[in-house]
Amino acid sequence: MARWRCAYWRANNARRVSASTSVFNARPSRNWRARAAAGRAGVAVSSVARAIDALEADLGTKLFHRSSRRLMLTDAGELFLPRAGAILAELASARDSLANLGTEPRGVLTVTAPAMFGRQHVAPVVIDFLRQYPLLEVELHASDEIVDLTARRVDVAIRIGSLPSSDLVATPLAVVHRVVCASPEYIARRGRPATPTELLEHDCLTVASSPVPPGWWCFAGVNRDAALAVRGSLRSDDTAALLLAAVSGVGIVHLASWAVSDQLASGRLVSLFPEARAPARAAAAIHAVRLPGRSHTVKAQLFIAHLRKAFGTPPYWDRALRTPRS
Repeated sequence: MARWRCAYWRANNARRVSASTSVFNARPSRNWRARAAAGRAGVAVSSVARAIDALEADLGTKLFHRSSRRLMLTDAGELFLPRAGAILAELASARDSLANLGTEPRGVLTVTAPAMFGRQHVAPVVIDFLRQYPLLEVELHASDEIVDLTARRVDVAIRIGSLPSSDLVATPLAVVHRVVCASPEYIARRGRPATPTELLEHDCLTVASSPVPPGWWCFAGVNRDAALAVRGSLRSDDTAALLLAAVSGVGIVHLASWAVSDQLASGRLVSLFPEARAPARAAAAIHAVRLPGRSHTVKAQLFIAHLRKAFGTPPYWDRALRTPRS
């Protein structure tokens, strides 16, 4: 009897999965043409209709309002669609992972990173990663948008700053150090501030948002650890624009060491307060985050390990600042 029940359970759940797969491979939407949907799924219209009947019978509720030519999602269908679709996508990925178990990593890995950091520090690591794992493909999205990992099907996201509480698995990659710097041209024209408070008398290029994000123009033991109310001729939400203006002699910037290390090492910028530190409350870091339980976990972990090795401890951009120029 137990064996018969087990066989019945397997057959019944196989039918559920098959019905769900047929329906959701057709990519249903709120206003759905049955023939076009069947074409997307690669099946006959009658097959999709039977799959819908089976799925609704199994769930005991209507998922679609039907007419002769169109299907429209009910409220129950709207609720069921995203969850079932995500589960089926995970199931497909899990099957792929099992098929590739014990073989060289393959498939697509989707990565997002802040625009400038992505171009400057993540893209070179991706190139080296692909050399090491030639059967893998990487989709790298360099954007300052904070994306929803589930909605965008992202495997690894690089986040800079403090992380809000969430169920994401976070791996620290580096601590963020900010550096106050200016070009030799600016220093020759305006003089070099001797202390952070003297920045109030200078042209400081800063972020175009209010209030100032945590960490900007904050120094331990200065102004009760609060941000200095600096002013300047340029405000921008683009780090690259601020950096370009500073190198061009427009003013002083307070940017992360990962953004300015090349310019400091080459002498195009000069660090004004090398010993200055941020208040403890303004501490920030760079993390690689991923969703827990994703079937692409192995690929994600491989890539994160590759990032950690490539960046090093401390990261290579901070090590470069400690090496005297010849």
